Amino acid sequence: MADRHLIFPFAAIAGQEQMKTALLLNIVDPSIGGALIKGEKGTAKSTAVRSLAQILPDAERVKGCPFNCDPRPGRGRCPSCAEAAAAGIEPEHERSAMRVVELPLSATEDRIAGTLDIEHVLQTGKKKFEPGVLAQANGNLLYVDEVNLLDDHMVDLLLDTAAMGVNYVEREGISFQHPSRFILVGSMNPEEGDIRPQLLDRFGLCVEIRGENDISTRAEIVARRLAFDADPEGFTRTYAEETQRIKKNILDARKILSGTKADRTLISMASRVSLHFEMDGHRADITMVRAAMANAALDGRAGAGKEDIAAVAPLVLSHRIKRKPFEESKFDMEELGTCLQDL
Repeated sequence: MADRHLIFPFAAIAGQEQMKTALLLNIVDPSIGGALIKGEKGTAKSTAVRSLAQILPDAERVKGCPFNCDPRPGRGRCPSCAEAAAAGIEPEHERSAMRVVELPLSATEDRIAGTLDIEHVLQTGKKKFEPGVLAQANGNLLYVDEVNLLDDHMVDLLLDTAAMGVNYVEREGISFQHPSRFILVGSMNPEEGDIRPQLLDRFGLCVEIRGENDISTRAEIVARRLAFDADPEGFTRTYAEETQRIKKNILDARKILSGTKADRTLISMASRVSLHFEMDGHRADITMVRAAMANAALDGRAGAGKEDIAAVAPLVLSHRIKRKPFEESKFDMEELGTCLQDL
């Protein structure tokens, strides 16, 4: 991974507010289910995700564990950490910054999930497992650029693991599993092909972005990029204070969220909006409640309301709405406003 200080600062990204919001909401509450960023080339998709390395909070880990196990109760343990716990051995803890782990587009299933050495098992009777990307991703953010170009079964593997928080590998009747809790972020250019609706629905949030049409915003984007390329360290220092403010805001929001519960009014709002837009199942309702609560927490509020539902509904619903072939995919904000008036 590149030096985090030489990554274009998240705080310096001009425009693309919905994309930034979708990413921040998932950092505040990873249970939202990740984010998919759809947009034409050159719209700062990759830049925004990679820049998250500067604002991701620290995470508690078992020191030296190749699976980045979280020592807190109920977070799951790899076989080695579980064996130590059963023997009454308290593992040494350490705090380290969450990372942005990138999945190479050319990665094989073994590279992603890890590999079991069957020959070693047959010879010694002991399991030998070579960790993959899903082990590196545990406790971190996993970024898949051009996710639409991955084979469907690879995307399925990532989404299943993200949902369960466990990576399960089985070869020749021999199995191995380890915790794998991560924030999944994918980006793609729709011109290069789309993702099946069944897989789209599994991403918690989705945002469709385009190049900025406002001249002043567009010019500001260019000016900042040129300034960064000319002096990366100096430019990053310029945004150091704002970067720390965003990081503190995330930590404060997590603290607020940990002490709040969804009330029935908020749940009813989310369900009525989902029914209005004819959502299948209940995934949209659940995600909308979680995202609304995270949105309120980011704003320093313990209680979420109608304004939070309005802010997150387009991110939750836009990729789940049934459309006819070739139909315009833009989310209807006026229809959302009409729906919310009745709440």
